[in-house]
Amino acid sequence: MKYYCIGVKGSGMATLACLLSDLGYEVSGYDDVRDFKFTEKGLDQRGIKIYYDGTKELDSDTIITASKAFSEDHKEIKRIKELGFNITPYNEIIGDLTSKFRTISVCGTHGKTTTSSMISHVVNNTLGCNYFIGDGRGHANQENELFVIESDEYNKHFLAYHPSISVCTNIELEHTECYDGLPDIVNSFSKFLNHSKEYAVVCGDNENIRSIKFDKDVIYYGENDNNDYIVKNIDVKEDGTYFDIYKDDNLLVSLMVPVFGRHMALNATACTIVCLNLGIELDTIKSLLKDFKNAERRFQEEKVGNSIIIDDYAHHPTEIKVTLEAAKAKFKDKDIIAIFKPNTYSRTKDFYLDFANALDIADYVYVTNIDSNREKQEDYPGVTSNMILDNSKKGKLLLESDISDLLTHKDNVFVFMSCASISHLKEDLISKL
Repeated sequence: MKYYCIGVKGSGMATLACLLSDLGYEVSGYDDVRDFKFTEKGLDQRGIKIYYDGTKELDSDTIITASKAFSEDHKEIKRIKELGFNITPYNEIIGDLTSKFRTISVCGTHGKTTTSSMISHVVNNTLGCNYFIGDGRGHANQENELFVIESDEYNKHFLAYHPSISVCTNIELEHTECYDGLPDIVNSFSKFLNHSKEYAVVCGDNENIRSIKFDKDVIYYGENDNNDYIVKNIDVKEDGTYFDIYKDDNLLVSLMVPVFGRHMALNATACTIVCLNLGIELDTIKSLLKDFKNAERRFQEEKVGNSIIIDDYAHHPTEIKVTLEAAKAKFKDKDIIAIFKPNTYSRTKDFYLDFANALDIADYVYVTNIDSNREKQEDYPGVTSNMILDNSKKGKLLLESDISDLLTHKDNVFVFMSCASISHLKEDLISKL
């Protein structure tokens, strides 16, 4: 069987392509973006060829799937249909894979990539597992019993999955272009979590999670005293985040993870609970988490002279907030310069005030024009980056053709944030520094 993945450089699609390749299928893909993206690493390692010009010849037994970022009038979608092929939804293919293994599904508006990375890191180095991480990393072997998967709520994709164990880090308003407000989002998460065959591990500090009525076993974790596992004494230091986990009023374990922020302590706690329930020894979990390396584009640091470059996938106000707070906690003696590329007009329209407030945590704020590959600006009249800038006390427009303003902050901390392509700006700055 052969697979052709349209939008293959997208984080989810790239991961799916890697998994299918590992399972022995012949995989190729199409993408519009010729610039290098971090998701290409896994594709290159497996020799998955990427086409950019619609010249890929397709055998009749090829299964074709496409990213939702590609509209019905996209030239490659039109070509595929003219050839007589049907397009199988991406999430249905993933759902079929989850049904074949004992699947640990990690969901949440934020933190699902890091949490699923932590769980897969510990489990893969002990029991062995397949994994699907939304930063382009995927691995599969038919012999593995366990499958750890980042489960995306976008367009209700995760409702096609079949989790044995589910994890939920938080629920907030997001993806307003495909959800009818917060109640619709909470309802979708409720369906997903209650679809678990075994049990759910959820952050009990989140009021939206607490509103869900569970019809199966549920384990709550968080900083509040009403959780089953309570996180205390969080301390963000230069080498990582230190914290304690309590259970039944007793200290269970003191942990350190080499990633930064209060939210990382919560993510690691979810990982610890799942791994303990799988039968992994606590000392082993502690040792492996100490060596954890975060997912691609999650607070990735690079030092250039006396300047620090941080690359992060943050694209929601809450994610921006915790990323900038982590940068401030780690680099107390330097200015924090936020560089943000908004993604989608709908998200900008719904969150511009929250974006402005979150970005103003930084000492200096630069915002580019909006990037959107699945929406048209004419459908959102008047929605521009100025909506954020006009409500920011520190904001300034950054043209991608001229980053000279950034150079005035040399020897400080530059935090690049977006789920859109922003690596060229980072590389441009590095070359000029």
